[in-house]
Amino acid sequence: MASRIDVHSHYMGEVSFRLLKEAGLIPENFPIKFWSAEDAIDFMDRHDIETQMLSLPFSLRGNAADPQFPAPLIRELNETLAEVVSAHPGRFGAFATLPFNSTDAALEEIEYALDVLHLDGIAQSSNVGGTYLGHAFLEPVIEELARREVPVFMHPNDCIHAADLNLGRVGSFIEFPMDTARNVTNAILTGVFQRHPGLKLILAHNGGVLPTLAWRISEHLGMGQGPGDADIDAQHVEEVLRGLYYEVALAASPHSLLPTLKVADANHLVFGTDYGAAPEAFIARNIEHLVKSDALDDVQRVSIERETALQLFPRLANG
Repeated sequence: MASRIDVHSHYMGEVSFRLLKEAGLIPENFPIKFWSAEDAIDFMDRHDIETQMLSLPFSLRGNAADPQFPAPLIRELNETLAEVVSAHPGRFGAFATLPFNSTDAALEEIEYALDVLHLDGIAQSSNVGGTYLGHAFLEPVIEELARREVPVFMHPNDCIHAADLNLGRVGSFIEFPMDTARNVTNAILTGVFQRHPGLKLILAHNGGVLPTLAWRISEHLGMGQGPGDADIDAQHVEEVLRGLYYEVALAASPHSLLPTLKVADANHLVFGTDYGAAPEAFIARNIEHLVKSDALDDVQRVSIERETALQLFPRLANG
């Protein structure tokens, strides 16, 4: 029987395509194969996956030409995700996408997505139009997500300076893992986790480069923090990093796995594939790294592949 729970799976249905196209993230005449449940289930069956958590982790701001964008299309997307989950019991869950044309729009969608649609959590990118955790614009949203203690899947994104920083390449080479670290470090230094201890973040790709920077962040305290930064110490940094959840898609090789296990216990790691974005051969090699890792015992592997996700998403455990 399939056992793994995949918390990192990209949903690219027709409504996702319309949303991203209107946001200017997909070129005209760009060829795309729309997501289908049948293809996703075939993939899951090939890789011992019982359930996929679907998401479209792009956090989009509004624009002056259409102040309502992207709220109506995101509402349609979240309703479509709820329909997929309902049509395939046990095979799919979903993280809701939020509109950030205004804080009120995001808060309204949290309530609708979680209380009416009963989706499993929230997906948010590592920056929202150049805004990071700790900035005032995001504070009411983070406060509400922490109050609810709902899982928040944090997916990397290019920063607003990506055209220069990527050096002509796609952001997934370097800038994606950097932006995750940038976002969480800013959250730590600005006191986000002091103010909102219920915030439950799942970091894609083992948090990018964040685990390798843990000691460096602690040692730099008092050496150049910003004027609005919080009064924190190295113990706080350690506790925050230990309390985060880390998702292993494309990050189960020793280069990524071992640093993560230095900052968090294995029961704070969860399984993911990056289905819909990563080539299947890449995914298969990553799974092989996880299965063969001598840094994990069988109990820890089961925790990563299934048990921790059941704790994060009790609906799955309850059938």
